[in-house]
Amino acid sequence: MANMDISLKEMMAVDGAIGAAVVDYGSGMALGTIGGSKDLDLQVAAAANTEVVKAKLRAMDALQLQDTIEDILITLGGQYHIIRPLAGRGGKGLFVYLALDRSRANLAMARHQLRTIEDKLEV
Repeated sequence: MANMDISLKEMMAVDGAIGAAVVDYGSGMALGTIGGSKDLDLQVAAAANTEVVKAKLRAMDALQLQDTIEDILITLGGQYHIIRPLAGRGGKGLFVYLALDRSRANLAMARHQLRTIEDKLEV
């Protein structure tokens, strides 16, 4: 098991990582962040992506889908944003967020690495 600081550092070690956060989607608050830039305010991203998660959960409820979200992928012209709700014990109501530079990232590897990091994360 890895604590949040270790997990955030591991997320930043993913090729192309720009910034990462662990977010409480009940409040929209980032519990921990690392990285970011003048163009990527992780506190704003945490709050905004909380709305993305809530919207998807509402859509799944309206469609009566009996399933869980594995991850949500947002592709921009120059970036990938991966939102992954935590499924493990103690992770209910939290998600990890990873922003990647699209020109330097391998999306399949990043998703795989994020899944591995999530499995070890202890909140």
